[in-house]
Amino acid sequence: MLDAVVVGAGPNGLTAAVELARRGFSVAVFEARDTIGGGARTEELTLPGFRHDPCSAAHPLGINSPAFRALPLDRYGLEWLHAEFPMAHPFPDGRAAVLSRSVGETAASLGPRDAGAYRRLVEPFLPHWDTLARDFMSLPTTALPRDPVTLARFGLVGLPPSTWLTRRFRDEPAKTLFAGLVAHVMAPLTGLATGAIGLVFALAAHARGWPVARGGSQSISDALAAYLKDLGGTIHTDYEVKRLDDLPPARAYVFDTSPTALARIAGFGRYYEGYRYGPGVFKIDYALDGPVPWTAEEPRRAGTVQIGGDSAEIGTALREASRLGRAPGRPFLITVQPGVADPTRAPEGKQVFWTYGHVPSRWTGDLTDAVERQLERFAPGFRDRVLARATAGPPEIAARNANYVGGDIASGAVSGLQTLLRPTLSLFPYRTPHPAVYICSSATPPGPGVHGMSGHNAAKAVWRRLRQT
Repeated sequence: MLDAVVVGAGPNGLTAAVELARRGFSVAVFEARDTIGGGARTEELTLPGFRHDPCSAAHPLGINSPAFRALPLDRYGLEWLHAEFPMAHPFPDGRAAVLSRSVGETAASLGPRDAGAYRRLVEPFLPHWDTLARDFMSLPTTALPRDPVTLARFGLVGLPPSTWLTRRFRDEPAKTLFAGLVAHVMAPLTGLATGAIGLVFALAAHARGWPVARGGSQSISDALAAYLKDLGGTIHTDYEVKRLDDLPPARAYVFDTSPTALARIAGFGRYYEGYRYGPGVFKIDYALDGPVPWTAEEPRRAGTVQIGGDSAEIGTALREASRLGRAPGRPFLITVQPGVADPTRAPEGKQVFWTYGHVPSRWTGDLTDAVERQLERFAPGFRDRVLARATAGPPEIAARNANYVGGDIASGAVSGLQTLLRPTLSLFPYRTPHPAVYICSSATPPGPGVHGMSGHNAAKAVWRRLRQT
């Protein structure tokens, strides 16, 4: 009998398996797809030689993850590559703000009236970042806070809506840049703890940047898998699990799946029926005949570029997709240009380009024209650089990854109490009604992103039980 079986070979499932195997437990992973990776894959989606990331591409939470940083993933081929700027946000007038590794450079790009306010916002937390990140991405039930005072101060700043936090800024560049940071998790700007979301992304950039993985996001999954195999774990692909009886006998079962799928497989009935999924995304991967022709200079040197004319435009786009049930006419876009840091991703002189906009859950329309009109506002001539494109709306995204129900790449709405307490209102979110079954996907704290911390936290709960039995 195995000690643990993990269902799903995404970053959280692989991390959970590694954490258990490191502690001497026998572990096997079962993945429904024919390749591992979940939200961290790399494929040739457009033309030969153009390597695209179907889901996550830039990894501010990955390089800052306490779980990943404790593992020897560099020995298994993971290398983080950095652009000059982690992120840039161009404006319609040709200027741009930047999120730089330097707090001073970032503050200066926001204008003289907001430079001091930005410094006062981030500088008190930056010296404590590693401890804060560990505390923020764990739960008291899995690890007691190492610095409860700083965590409490962070909560006072971050728990209110981001619109409260941005009142300290006087001009639009700072408000817009911060609104874009919040929108990375598809949360309405007025939601609970959205200030904390924006602040985490800013601090992550100043601490270690927003890198890409050399060769693509698949490198993260491959490094975890290689380490797991060296620890004695096994991985079985092309193995769909429809019920618990499909799995070999084990002392514990850990699911890197959506709550909906877990309830169906384990027979939990309506246990997770209150769990809410958020809006979907419409994603386009481009093969380009050269760099994106940004009007502003700074985006040409940035790994990630946010696209939204101002904070009101970003707020409207989020509200239309998440609450009004319609696709935005001017979508807020998150774009990544991996080739700025990693030229191996495309043939010489060419580029891969990654972007998505928010749309309603299960939306079946085509957002391509609206996306490209937005890009042309800030990069005139963009369409002339397009060699090929691969589009994916909510149905296609859900078909690629069953955890993304309705096209929701956050694996659950990041709003209301569900921002902090997911998938159920419990201090023990990794447990389920079955004492031997656990959940470790992005539907559990700390939520979406390629960071492995949901798997790490769930593994702690599992190994505590295994040691008691």
